[in-house]
Amino acid sequence: MLALLWTGWVFLNRYREARDLEGQAGRRQAQFDREILDRLGGDKLTILNFYASPGTVRRGTHASLCYGVSNAASVAIEPDLGPWKPALSRCIDVAPRRTTAYTLTAKSAGGETVTANATVTVQ
Repeated sequence: MLALLWTGWVFLNRYREARDLEGQAGRRQAQFDREILDRLGGDKLTILNFYASPGTVRRGTHASLCYGVSNAASVAIEPDLGPWKPALSRCIDVAPRRTTAYTLTAKSAGGETVTANATVTVQ
């Protein structure tokens, strides 16, 4: 009988320890999720990045025009590069014939807009 009570006590304590560890891990994950959301602009419309790589190319070669947006309903790039969807990270190949300044416009569902610029210099 004493062995049965001792075994039950051991299992109960192990169960409680495991439950406490799961709770701590859940709280750490929730904090991590909040930090990531804040880095991505929270619930605000945000352009996370917009750049050309490389920024300087020789005529006839390509560059990558990369963007990332948060909480956008739509994006547009001028000069018009066709339809693109909002993304946290996306790159588009461009081959401008001359130095070109690109403008990214992100629009929220509520109609708010933000813009950013990137230039590809052609040598």
